[in-house]
Amino acid sequence: MGMAVASDDLLSKKAAAMRASLERSQAITDDVVSILGSFDHRLSALEAAMRPTQIRTHSIRKAHENIDRTLKSAEAILAHFDQYYQAEAKIVKGPHEDVKNYLEAIDQLRRNIRFFGNKKGFKNDDDVVIRANNLISEAISKLEDEFKRLLSSYSKPVEPECLFGSLPNSMRPSAASPGRDGDPNGKNHSSDFHSELHKNNADAVQYTLPVLIPPRILPLLNNLTQQMVQAGHQQQLLKAYRDTRSKVLEESLQKLGVEKLSKDDVQKLQWEVLEAKIGNWIHFMRIAVKLLFAAEWKVCDQIFEGFDSLGDQCFAEVTANSIFMLLSFGEAIAKSKRSPEKLFVLLDMYEILQEIHSEIEILFKGRACTKIREAVMGLAIQLAQTAQETFGDFEEAVEKDATKTAVTDGTVHPLTSYVINYVKFLFDYRSTLHQLFQGIEGDSSQLASVTMRILQALQTNLDGKSKHYRDPALTHLFLMNNIHYIVRSVRRSEAKDLLGDDWIQRHRKIVQQHANQYKRNAWAKILQSLSIQGLISSSGGGGSTASGDAGSSGASRAIVKDRFKTFNTMFEELHQKQSQWTVPDTELRESLILAVAEVLLPAYRSFVKRFGPLVENVKSTQRYVKYTAEDLERILGEFFEGKNMNDNKR
Repeated sequence: MGMAVASDDLLSKKAAAMRASLERSQAITDDVVSILGSFDHRLSALEAAMRPTQIRTHSIRKAHENIDRTLKSAEAILAHFDQYYQAEAKIVKGPHEDVKNYLEAIDQLRRNIRFFGNKKGFKNDDDVVIRANNLISEAISKLEDEFKRLLSSYSKPVEPECLFGSLPNSMRPSAASPGRDGDPNGKNHSSDFHSELHKNNADAVQYTLPVLIPPRILPLLNNLTQQMVQAGHQQQLLKAYRDTRSKVLEESLQKLGVEKLSKDDVQKLQWEVLEAKIGNWIHFMRIAVKLLFAAEWKVCDQIFEGFDSLGDQCFAEVTANSIFMLLSFGEAIAKSKRSPEKLFVLLDMYEILQEIHSEIEILFKGRACTKIREAVMGLAIQLAQTAQETFGDFEEAVEKDATKTAVTDGTVHPLTSYVINYVKFLFDYRSTLHQLFQGIEGDSSQLASVTMRILQALQTNLDGKSKHYRDPALTHLFLMNNIHYIVRSVRRSEAKDLLGDDWIQRHRKIVQQHANQYKRNAWAKILQSLSIQGLISSSGGGGSTASGDAGSSGASRAIVKDRFKTFNTMFEELHQKQSQWTVPDTELRESLILAVAEVLLPAYRSFVKRFGPLVENVKSTQRYVKYTAEDLERILGEFFEGKNMNDNKR
């Protein structure tokens, strides 16, 4: 019980102590709050006292910042003024001594104008901006003069030797070649160029472009171009470039030997001179396009880099006079009077245009070059049409040829060899002709048709010429010789594949028909003299007559004698005449002689064997049996060798 009372007292004491402690804490808290409130009041008073000072300090700081900005702006303006005066000094001095610094001065002026134009205190009509713009105009004017000076200084005509040296080795002309040393009358047929073209495969050869302007100058000219274009001086630039470079190109071609000839000029030239000039022209076209124009395009491309349309226009205007001067000669040839010999030079000219076609399409690709591309294409079409018309003229000329050239021995007529050589030569141009007909008629098979028509025209003419012979045998020998020559030539040329085996077989039969007709007309009568018809009586007797004029053959000795004499006379006449005739082809001659011998010799042997005994014992036996079969065979070997009469005297 006593312990419980003690415990309660202890708790009461602790509780009283805690209460006293809390009361003291509250008193302290109240004191702190009172002190803090006093601080807040004093701080507010202090802040109110310091506010005017803070405002003044902020204003001073802002003023300093504005002063700094103003000073910096002033420094920039002064710097631009300084740069302006430096640029002005360079521009006044001119670009001649140091073009690079001159161009930098112009760029600096443009930066100054932009700078002052963006400043509120400066306007575009302010004096400094006006002066800068005027200075740029003056600078661009001087740049234009410098552009002209540089371009003119480094633009010189290209010497022929340099151009020849830029050609592939296989295409470089010899000392006597056309146009060398500026000789426009150098002898060199256009066919030589055709052979050269195919021999060297022009598509595969490499050309070394001549240097028209030193490479170190081109970037500088490009910089000048950029400044002038930026200043809006495109037309001045175009005129300066055109006037300088076009003249240089024309002079380069003139040094090479290019000349401008009209249709009338062409008509007055002798064929050999004209052919040489055409050969030159073909060479000039190759040099102009593959070397001169290609090199000019490269120069133009670098000077006007970044300004494609302007570059295309400059290139078109620079090359126009030169290319039209070249094309005018081609047009004059295409429009001149047609003749068979011109066909091959027309094809040569057409061929070179086909060869340079890809270069023309690449170099003159821009819209500004449209007229040039069309002019080149137009000339190609014109040459193709003229060539086709010349084919027609040649066909008609062959059919109507009335040359008085006499072929008394029945050999191959000059017209035949001329036409065959003409046709064979055409096949050197086979691919070109396919292109030509393809371009005109859309049908490359026209070459076969044209060739057949020409050969048919030749045969028609030969038929007419054969009728001038009085001897029918010589008529057929003449036709046999000529048609055989045609067939043999076709078989040995590319025409064989084009005309086909059927054509060859058909014409070989015609040759055989004329050979048979020759034998019939030449040998029918002499063979008749060896026939038994009229020699043996109808009773077929076998006995001897009282007078002994008939032998065991039952034939009359007198008639047999007459037959032998007739045969001898006719054979000698045939030998004398036909040994003057000619079969120029050895194989044909031998086969023809063999064909005659196969008919004549068996008939003669049979006749001599049967009727020879009747004249063996008579006076002058050799007057009748004058030849052995071997003699006849030997003499037949002398036929068709074209001997004159004195050679035939025995």
